[in-house]
Amino acid sequence: MKVIITGTTGMVGRGVLIECLESPNVQEVLVINRSSLQMQHPKLKEIIHKNFFDFSAIKDQLQGYDASFHCMGVSSIGMKEEDYYRFTYGITEALAKTLYASNPQMVFNYVSGEGTDSTEKGKLMWARVKGKTENMILNMGFKDAYMFRLQLIIPLKGIKSKTSWVNAFYFIARPFFGLLEKKKNNTTSVNVGLAMINSVLFGTDNKLLENEQVNKLAKITNV
Repeated sequence: MKVIITGTTGMVGRGVLIECLESPNVQEVLVINRSSLQMQHPKLKEIIHKNFFDFSAIKDQLQGYDASFHCMGVSSIGMKEEDYYRFTYGITEALAKTLYASNPQMVFNYVSGEGTDSTEKGKLMWARVKGKTENMILNMGFKDAYMFRLQLIIPLKGIKSKTSWVNAFYFIARPFFGLLEKKKNNTTSVNVGLAMINSVLFGTDNKLLENEQVNKLAKITNV
């Protein structure tokens, strides 16, 4: 398969990228970033694109792909709903519409969060916005789409977060990673990447995947 990944400068996106580069089932990986990853790999292509609210300038370079793993996002902490909506729903809609126009048969995966509100009417601002974003993707018309409602993710293979307090937490928790991995409601950066790949290879009836479902999807080796 040929896949597009966004958010590869972040922890989740970098984990997905590593698994895609290592997978024999992935032929090519295109990453879209505002600044370069400074990474070289035979499978890897990179587009530097500054305006994530409009992908029309690069639409011709996005044709012919089988899947898109949209892993970028912003924290809602300290943000007004209008701004959070613009960076969460607005960017995702711009990307999804551009990709659907060129690749309607692709699988579109979106990194959401546990507790997302599909009704779009709950009290939590971020959950409403994420819910609206999920619903937009699911109704876009793609061949398939999965919402990765992640919670605690254990970073493996040397991956770090861009957020200092998150790195501090993982540094303290590192001695307990073995125990944390055994809990079915936790997942790892490796499992998220493998589940993304397997969602394209095998699919699953459940389109809203929390950590436990992510772990199960990651373990599928045949249908």
